[in-house]
Amino acid sequence: MSRARRALAALALLAATACATGPSLESQGEVTAPPGDSRELTVGSAGFTESDLLAQMYALLLEDAGYSADIISVTNREIYEPALENGQIDVVPEYAATFADWLNAKANGADAPPVGSPDLAATMKALRTLAAPRGLTVLDPGRAVDQNAFAVTEAYAKEHGLKTLSDLGAAKLPVRLAAGDECVQRPYCAPGLRETYGIDVVAVDPKGVGTTPSKQAVQSGQDQMVLTTTTDATLDQFGLVLLEDDKNLQNADYVVPVVNRARAGSSGVRDALDRLNTVLTTADLASMNEQVDSWRRLPEDVARTYLESKRLLPED
Repeated sequence: MSRARRALAALALLAATACATGPSLESQGEVTAPPGDSRELTVGSAGFTESDLLAQMYALLLEDAGYSADIISVTNREIYEPALENGQIDVVPEYAATFADWLNAKANGADAPPVGSPDLAATMKALRTLAAPRGLTVLDPGRAVDQNAFAVTEAYAKEHGLKTLSDLGAAKLPVRLAAGDECVQRPYCAPGLRETYGIDVVAVDPKGVGTTPSKQAVQSGQDQMVLTTTTDATLDQFGLVLLEDDKNLQNADYVVPVVNRARAGSSGVRDALDRLNTVLTTADLASMNEQVDSWRRLPEDVARTYLESKRLLPED
């Protein structure tokens, strides 16, 4: 689909969603309806590189399975999730723990205890329980995971013999952490590093999560560690390496397709998207992110090349 067509579709969705709050859980026919198999599907992207790539791969796999698949980009979960419930969007790539907590807060209030955890099975059970009453079906996760992660310079790691976050805690080194300002309070960040690993986080430098300034601060020695993600493709450019989260501080943010049950809950959609689970890894996602962000390749081209290389699509 052309960029212009996608932009028009996105604008139409935004306008429609802005004018309606969507059906209540009690009135949604999708809750009890059998799984649907619409042949014309809309795949949603959250608007950042990785989500664009996943949406492109989903669309290509669906088209190969005989569906018509368009893509729209909606950057706000507060908009695209209701659109998914309403059937304006049929398929969205999501992250298990993050989406579980988001649905939990939507259902039970912002102060509800989180249901996402490092345990993938428990997280998926909670996510599916929250999604089902909204007419949503969560398909199986694969191997690819986009979690928060922590990186240091390769030289720093070698100097102190660091491979894991436990190693850093045992080294008793003072650590300035480049991250978002919310890191001071978030349990997965500074408090978790102290409590789970015994890392001496002496300060949080609020330069953002995985931003260029945050990486440069670590590269220069101003800070010792940066909060980034497991699919960050630019670490090598700054001489940085990830330390393994060996005690599983981070939640199970595995990539999962979420579908509107009434329109895309069929075995045909499931089988088409499950094919990606057999091949896609965290390293693959990082490599594709790099091709788009650093090499300036189009997400659709990168997605197609990847699927062809894994023999999930016939070569043109």
